[in-house]
Amino acid sequence: MQDHTSNASLDTSIALQKFGVGQPVLRKEDDTLVRGKGRYTDDCSLPGQLTAVMVRSPHAHGVIRGLGTEAARAMPGVRGVYTGADLAAANYAPFTSGLPLKSRDGTPLKQTNRLALATDKVRFVGDPVAFVVADTLAQARDAAEAVELDIEPLDAVTDAEAAMQPGAPQLYDHIPNNVALDYHFGDTEAVNAAFASAAHVTTLDIENTRVAAVPMEPRVGLASYDSKTERYTIQLPTQGVSGNRNTLAKLLGVPNDKVRVLTGQVGGSFGMKNISYPEYICILHAAKALGRPVKWTDERSSAFLSDSHGRGQQIRAELALDAAGHFLAIRLSGTGNLGAYITGVAPLPLSLNTGKNIGSVYRTPLLSVDIKCVVTNVTLMGAYRGAGRPEANYFLERLIDRAADEMGIDRLTLRKRNFIKPAQLPFTACSGVTYDSGDFAGVFADALERADYAGFAQRKKDSRKRGRLRGIAVGSYLEVTAPPSPELAKIVFEADGSVRLITGTLDYGQGHATPFAQVLSAQLGVPFEAIRLEQGDSDIVHTGNGTGGSRSITASGQAIVEASQQVIAKGKTAASHILETAEADIEFNAGRFTVAGTDRSIGIMELAQRLRDAELPEDVPASLDVDHTTQGPPSAFPNGCHVAEVEVDPDTGVTQVVRYTAVNDFGTVINPMIVAGQLHGGVAQGIGQALMEKMSYDASGQPITGSLQDYALPRAGDIPMMSVGDHPVPTPANPLGTKGCGEAGCAGSLGSVVNAVLDALKDVGVKSLDMPLTSEKIWRAIREAKRSAAA
Repeated sequence: MQDHTSNASLDTSIALQKFGVGQPVLRKEDDTLVRGKGRYTDDCSLPGQLTAVMVRSPHAHGVIRGLGTEAARAMPGVRGVYTGADLAAANYAPFTSGLPLKSRDGTPLKQTNRLALATDKVRFVGDPVAFVVADTLAQARDAAEAVELDIEPLDAVTDAEAAMQPGAPQLYDHIPNNVALDYHFGDTEAVNAAFASAAHVTTLDIENTRVAAVPMEPRVGLASYDSKTERYTIQLPTQGVSGNRNTLAKLLGVPNDKVRVLTGQVGGSFGMKNISYPEYICILHAAKALGRPVKWTDERSSAFLSDSHGRGQQIRAELALDAAGHFLAIRLSGTGNLGAYITGVAPLPLSLNTGKNIGSVYRTPLLSVDIKCVVTNVTLMGAYRGAGRPEANYFLERLIDRAADEMGIDRLTLRKRNFIKPAQLPFTACSGVTYDSGDFAGVFADALERADYAGFAQRKKDSRKRGRLRGIAVGSYLEVTAPPSPELAKIVFEADGSVRLITGTLDYGQGHATPFAQVLSAQLGVPFEAIRLEQGDSDIVHTGNGTGGSRSITASGQAIVEASQQVIAKGKTAASHILETAEADIEFNAGRFTVAGTDRSIGIMELAQRLRDAELPEDVPASLDVDHTTQGPPSAFPNGCHVAEVEVDPDTGVTQVVRYTAVNDFGTVINPMIVAGQLHGGVAQGIGQALMEKMSYDASGQPITGSLQDYALPRAGDIPMMSVGDHPVPTPANPLGTKGCGEAGCAGSLGSVVNAVLDALKDVGVKSLDMPLTSEKIWRAIREAKRSAAA
């Protein structure tokens, strides 16, 4: 067949200009979401479904002496009441962490082997001990309240440092002093020698506060069981269906193909929904036992108890410098608070990831990290946006500002003096990680110019006239994104003219559908509007590591590029048959297969349709469909510089972020609008942690920030307008040159906001404060500084 190309080529060119890589294309899903047409897990129901309610421990630590369930079983509508003994009889596997982390003595991370329902002891307030299944939610709630708990309280410990002390309550007999991991990295002798010979040493004790994830959508699950096929199905919000399927299958003790995980729209996660939880095993068990679907929906009050938390470190950070201010070594020591149980990647942010990212954009030659990860009687720890990367950058930026003050060196000059230079790349950082690309000084200069740093002095004077203290600070950062892992890209040309793209990552707010379609459209020239993204069914998504670690566009992007190359190869074979020429004569460009040197061609969409209808010889592919798994690109290194300006009311301590600038190197930017949105969200979470968020407990282990009445989240009025700039240096490590952007907002904002507040407070004698910098904390610090000055 002959298909002349002039108009078609023009149309394709126009489409690529509008929808190609680098264009700010509107998100495909926004019309659905803003009109309330999204389908979240709680929107889903099945015929005959029952409702589950969890029974949780009111004690942070205690021995379970008995559970009375008779009264609950007899209540109206109750179909089942289950305890740990019931689940133990089913022989489900315990929740563990698969991380290959080892302590300094070579012993592996100590496991807590959490059961879905506690059988011997409870170890935090909210620890599930039973659950009730009933016809309605009201009936299940009433019955859950009727379950009689006989728990003998034990002393609790909520602070990691206190938990290691002699005589502290022990959570597990096999974890002495509650230390599950004694993490060490670096050459201690060389680092100590560098500190001993240093002209100056700066030391800071820094609390990296424990925070709650608080996504808009709470966790929820809808489970069913098919007795004929002996197959479980569960719908739940996740960060990746195939990984969660594998985990649930392991816990249930069945092959992977006996579990199906479905995920629709997801209302936020920030790392928290990337692991399996006891409630999912409970409702899967009940669905099988009762022969009916079972649904469980969390409530905000119990979510504060049972959802994994983030951050949670107490760190002594030290920086050694020579007389000119060159960095010689970094030394980190301290604790990470794991909470009561260890699952998923919990120890990773507190230990390895902190060390891996502490080098940032500076050419520090030596590093040692010594962090003890400790179990305590509080909610379990997990990944939270950045998972160790914002923390590490925060520690270093705090150190640099303090060192500048102590040595009498300008803060900007000290940073410039220590930046890794482009000519030094690739550069092996003190963490042992090799950075492949970047222009750190250039990003820094762009940020200062965009922020009008030079005009700050006048703005500070203007603030002083209004009785306000004004501060400014920069927060340079570099992140080491997730390491290589297999990732899926399936491309299916449908009979209706659409193209299905199936990936193993999963969108829980990032906006995957649009940039992924932009990449596929650019690679194959298929119409942008024809591309449909599917990510939420483990029967279709057989492989994938999910979304996390700022890896989606890098990993899925590489998979899409490689799969597209396979489509083109198949297309050349097919086009040579259709156009009756040798395959070597077929060229592909902008969505068309052309016989070289002629005007004979066929578009990719028409070719896909022709293959569906044609009688083909055996050596011609019957379709252009591809099912491809890439082994995944190596880690990338997004970096940037954020500049925050704040005003503080010295009479009340109220702080407002009044200007915010961010210049970032995310490599190739596929969709600048979506990238800016991701950055805005990360900055908002960083401002929240810096100024107001903290999970707090009393001495008995009771949470005192267990609702949105006492756990403060940033609102729209707390977030300034942001000036965002790009300074891209594409990485050579993946075919698109992308570096990832989803967590960078947190990495840049923690240091810049906290240091900006401290810069403002220098005028009244306040030198150091820990997050969150609440108005009360600032007010008290100002008063104390004034008293000290007057003494």
